[in-house]
Amino acid sequence: MILIKNIKLLVQVEQESRDRVAGRDMAELPVISDAFLYLKEGVIKDFGPMDNIENSDFFGEFSAEETQVIDAAERLVLPSFCDSHTHVVVAGSREIEYIDKIKGLSYEEIAKRGGGILNSARLLQQTPEDSLYEQAMGRIEEIMMLGTGAVEIKSGYGLTVEDELKMLRVIRRLKENTPLIIKSTFLGAHAVPAEYKDRQNQYVDIVVNEMIPRVAQEGLADYIDVFCDRGFFSVEETERILEAGYKYGLQGKLHANELDYSGGIQTGVKYGALSVDHLEFTGDEEINALLNSSTMPTLLPGAAFFLGMVYPPARKMIDAGLPVALASDYNPGSSPSGNMQFVMSLGCIKMRMIPQEVINAATINGACAMGVENLAGSVAREKVANLIITKKIPGYEFIPYSYGSDNVDKVIIKGEVYDK
Repeated sequence: MILIKNIKLLVQVEQESRDRVAGRDMAELPVISDAFLYLKEGVIKDFGPMDNIENSDFFGEFSAEETQVIDAAERLVLPSFCDSHTHVVVAGSREIEYIDKIKGLSYEEIAKRGGGILNSARLLQQTPEDSLYEQAMGRIEEIMMLGTGAVEIKSGYGLTVEDELKMLRVIRRLKENTPLIIKSTFLGAHAVPAEYKDRQNQYVDIVVNEMIPRVAQEGLADYIDVFCDRGFFSVEETERILEAGYKYGLQGKLHANELDYSGGIQTGVKYGALSVDHLEFTGDEEINALLNSSTMPTLLPGAAFFLGMVYPPARKMIDAGLPVALASDYNPGSSPSGNMQFVMSLGCIKMRMIPQEVINAATINGACAMGVENLAGSVAREKVANLIITKKIPGYEFIPYSYGSDNVDKVIIKGEVYDK
């Protein structure tokens, strides 16, 4: 049992859980000043103002010897971040391509030279499963201590049947051996291997007829993803892959409209995708499609920042009434950081979102974008006790304002306290 008392500000509280926040409601952030929070058996049991603590149904347990008491005076408590788009299972890094970017080569030019995703695929194919697991575990521990409590992890750097399965088995091991809430996504259609350059349809055949059945047979994925964009997979190919995935119970999540108006957003909506991600190229037609759907628009400003690309039109999307989620896109080629605090800063600085909006985008909407809104994303009774206790800071606005700073003092994951 844990009692957190004297909380300066308890952030993102809900008396009744919501699955998302959209439009102008994203500017609202429910908080309680001078609060308490009671955790038991890994879940949130009660919370409220300190002057009402004696009225809690659990007040009699607060004084029990086995209760751990944390004094959070001058500190904020908020739900852990829900990072709904990452690629943390990968072999090594790609800092040499980073130099190519500095010299002026574009993402697409590097890919055409055999770099990018194909470079990571070659490295991954040569790397044993245990080594992949050890590398990924290090990244998981890193993002957890930066405040992430739930994360979606994609395959997509294998690009062969056995190597995609190898990646997904690593994700399964991470689920089993880390305290984070983890969702697994099969992304065999991340890129076309070099040997299939002029026969892309044959690679799509492998994804549909060999990879998806094997993934489903072994129960290795929660979702299926496709990179539907210029130079990658067409709308028609994406639809074929999604249809095959749905036959095996795999709901879609799409990489869409990062490089052009690809039709990916509309395709995601058509197939009831849980989320469509990137969205740098989003116009009125795409926004209207999303407005009439349950698909969560997920923005990855770390990629736009690192690649020097245009940012998604977050302000236009929110003003039109859409919900928006933020995720890190943690990967070695286009966003080599899983720091959601910095992602929130980019949301404010580069996409003109206000602090309340980025917190909603990184918590409750991020949870929705990975299908765990019933477990995480807010401070609500009976949700998993995944929480952040900040350092002594003036208010929640300080988190995205102080870009580059780590404002996390402690994290609590499933009721377990981890000190920095």
